[in-house]
Amino acid sequence: MKRLLNCTTSEMLAMNGEELKQSILACEGRTVMTETVVAIPPLLGDLTNAELAVSFGSDMVLLNVFDCNNPVINGLPECDEPVKKLQELIGRPVGCNLEPVDLDADMLEERQTIASGRQATAETFKKAQELGFNFICLTGNPGVGVSNHSIAAAIKEAKKYFKGLIIAGKMHGAGVNEPVVDLEAIKEFIDAGADVILMPAVNTVPGLSEATVTKACEYIHAHNALALSAIGTSQEGADTETVREIAIMNKRCGVDIQHIGDAGWCGMALPENIMTLSVAIRGKRWTYHKIASSVNR
Repeated sequence: MKRLLNCTTSEMLAMNGEELKQSILACEGRTVMTETVVAIPPLLGDLTNAELAVSFGSDMVLLNVFDCNNPVINGLPECDEPVKKLQELIGRPVGCNLEPVDLDADMLEERQTIASGRQATAETFKKAQELGFNFICLTGNPGVGVSNHSIAAAIKEAKKYFKGLIIAGKMHGAGVNEPVVDLEAIKEFIDAGADVILMPAVNTVPGLSEATVTKACEYIHAHNALALSAIGTSQEGADTETVREIAIMNKRCGVDIQHIGDAGWCGMALPENIMTLSVAIRGKRWTYHKIASSVNR
């Protein structure tokens, strides 16, 4: 299996979930994932945010606020298969957030109601498979009310219907009063079948120490899963020095994938921060390689 760093578009998009997982592992902490909101006009108007993200060095693109029942990606030309069209345009693995809402969760804030096509259910897992996503991310947006318990249950359900890579965890509280990084929850996620465990990046949520994330990464790797650190607290819109510090610190912790969120401008990170993250964890050589590689390879 080739490292994702070295893969061409045709090689990346031909991978199944297990192959993608192994390819990321082989990169030794040098994989960048960019999250973009697809339900609003993109930053450049007639180009998707995903296209802009990969032009600044992103390896994987995560679609936020994607509705499996109404699969619209703003910035795409009109087409019958938007996910496959986006994969064709950007030449990268594409995934979407699906949110396991817990109606019994102990909420810290007013609950936000989301469309059924954004929720993690058997129906949306089937549709994510039909649409052609390479991965799904079981997590929660602010105020939605997603708990660790509901994520664990959703992983088990997703395994029945979705064949790609399954990412699971929380970038922040998602409105729920519980620990965001919890080893017992991580154990549940892995036992349920998650391939990648998502955690907030150190320096993004209050009180989350480098030691805690390092310990979590050690446990995750010992149990044959991957670790993902997420900048999901609008710091994707901070200065480049902040993003660089977050990147180096979380690589030191042992994470395999570094995610950067969608709250910079118009539903994506500031483009220069995507490049800053990429250069910090793998240098200009691989960053430029990703930027320059043609989708026709």
